[in-house]
Amino acid sequence: MSSNPNPSPVNPLPPVVVALVLVIMGIEATFSLGTRGIIGGPGAVGWRLESLQSYGFSSDIFWWMWETGQWPVEHVIRFVSYIFVHGAFTQALFVCVFVLAMGKMVGEVFGDLAMVVIFLLSGIGGALVYALLVNSQFPLFGGFPAVYGLIGAFTYILWRSLALVGAQQGRAFTLIAFLMGIQLLFGLIFGGQKDWVADLAGFATGFGLSFFLAPGGWARIRSSIRRD
Repeated sequence: MSSNPNPSPVNPLPPVVVALVLVIMGIEATFSLGTRGIIGGPGAVGWRLESLQSYGFSSDIFWWMWETGQWPVEHVIRFVSYIFVHGAFTQALFVCVFVLAMGKMVGEVFGDLAMVVIFLLSGIGGALVYALLVNSQFPLFGGFPAVYGLIGAFTYILWRSLALVGAQQGRAFTLIAFLMGIQLLFGLIFGGQKDWVADLAGFATGFGLSFFLAPGGWARIRSSIRRD
């Protein structure tokens, strides 16, 4: 039996997780270097603000498209593009930390493609619910709704694991309860926008998609339908 003489002390990150982080940090690095005048000249100082206006998700624009029946690509793309544009370096950094942690665990169980699908569709779901429930003129930006989708998929993994050992499945929701509690507390203390609605919707989207995208998910759903 062959064995690896030099085993890695840690499991390697899935390539798609690394790619997502590189895209997010690459965009953030461009903004930071532009703000410091290192690249782009004087106009680069406003790159972040221009990107938030051009690629952030806007509820007003969504309802304009809905009412007029016009869906131009430059506005439809906002459902996804807002995930990769952040208001500050710290926001982008926290998003990347969660992508590295949750993306690795979800990717190892679900596979790389399913992980990316959950990430992107959770971002879209978060934006859609934000437009439907929050009447705000401020754009939605940052990757947290998509990250919360990965947390939803991770919660599904815990939920299934607890069921297999006969433990209380409600314990799987401890992480999301803690995160949302902290977010609401900070909102009450410091004020701010209601972007937590998009985060919670992203979590629900990721958790719901997991029933279909988890290994054997379709088989379990078909079996449940047949029993009913």
